[in-house]
Amino acid sequence: QVQLVESGGGLVQPGGSLRLSCAASGSIFTINFMDWHRQAPGKQRELVASILSSGSTKYADSVKGRFTISGDNAKNTVYLQMNSLKPEDTAVYYCYHRRSASWGQGTQVTVSS
Repeated sequence: QVQLVESGGGLVQPGGSLRLSCAASGSIFTINFMDWHRQAPGKQRELVASILSSGSTKYADSVKGRFTISGDNAKNTVYLQMNSLKPEDTAVYYCYHRRSASWGQGTQVTVSS
């Protein structure tokens, strides 16, 4: 069993920054192969960023150069640093643990002036 708890969402102006955290507990083993996804109103959930084996990372084209995924194995926590935020980044952001197919409850990010 793996439990994931996201935090760090909120309201930010365009061009601003936020850092999301995903704290994992349970039979996590490793924070590798964890993702951040997002779902905007009326849209399908989409993959935003992944941390893969040996800590390598992968990003959706829409966030490359603006978002950074990282992890802390000692804290079983994955982060998503989001810079230069745009209104189209507004969504509920979820973390996902591939090994256990577990989702967090999500955290709302709203980018608006």
